[in-house]
Amino acid sequence: MESNLDNQSEEQTVIQPAPPPSNLPLIITLVALITYFGFQTVSLLAERGNLGQVKASQEAGLQEAQRIQAQFRTIVAKTGELADKGHAGAKMVMEGLQRQGMGMAGPAKSPEKPSEKVIDKIEAKPGK
Repeated sequence: MESNLDNQSEEQTVIQPAPPPSNLPLIITLVALITYFGFQTVSLLAERGNLGQVKASQEAGLQEAQRIQAQFRTIVAKTGELADKGHAGAKMVMEGLQRQGMGMAGPAKSPEKPSEKVIDKIEAKPGK
């Protein structure tokens, strides 16, 4: 009988179903991911608010810079007109601006009236 009991106990241990696997690691991973994404969302929203405040604080400076730039363009245009009329000081100022790379030459001339310099260059070139 003893062997019979041993066989039954072996069968019972083999037949017993294994306990279901724990879902705890999966649950911990999901909670960690949700926490991480929540933190990132809150952080990005706060950063967006800060950027909006910075932009709003720079609006006044930007408008002032645009106003000064418009004034500068007006001054350069009027100086260019004076230089075209033959004013020596205005010519020096315009040459200085061009040397510094401002690239602002006085008012644009109409394409119907090419300057005399361009005509002289065209006539000076010998034909081949």
